[in-house]
Amino acid sequence: MTRTDDAVAEAREHLAHRARREGLATVGYGVVDSPVGPLWVAMGPRGVSTIHFGREPSAWELRRLVRLFGPAIVPDARRTSPLARELDQYFAGRRRTFDVPADLRGLTPFQERVLRRTSRIAYGDLVTYKTIARSAGNERASRAAGAAVGSNPIPIVVPCHRVVASDGTLGGYGGGLDAKRRLLALERGEVPAGGWPKRRS
Repeated sequence: MTRTDDAVAEAREHLAHRARREGLATVGYGVVDSPVGPLWVAMGPRGVSTIHFGREPSAWELRRLVRLFGPAIVPDARRTSPLARELDQYFAGRRRTFDVPADLRGLTPFQERVLRRTSRIAYGDLVTYKTIARSAGNERASRAAGAAVGSNPIPIVVPCHRVVASDGTLGGYGGGLDAKRRLLALERGEVPAGGWPKRRS
């Protein structure tokens, strides 16, 4: 690290500290280590707004946060610690539901309906995209429901890994199929190589 890098990092931390002290920070973020890799997490005024697989948010997620909350997005371990604790408990097998509220603002009404339904899938259960589409008001919109599930900004807490295709295969996952497989294995035991037998929608 150069002196310039040190100065920039120090200035950034000074600004973040001041924003927190003066109540200007609307979103606090941090990185949580997990068995599926690092998770970049952000907590807003109404709960968790983002969980991203990786140490940095995607451009889409950052734009969504700035659009919703403004640019005052700062590192804040104290704000993210309740979520970090619940994620640790989940990965240790000591938690099956999350108490932190999920803030799904900034999505379309259909996306929000789909993800509200997704958030109610019980630990270890599997639901098809078609079932999710039906409960969101349009049984024929399986593909749109799949896209809405794929746009979930709060995976794990809103458990989109529990949504699978009607033929029993895993479908897709924003964090990658290896992460989906590992989350399902945590909740259900070993995941068959080709998924499960065809599921009734």
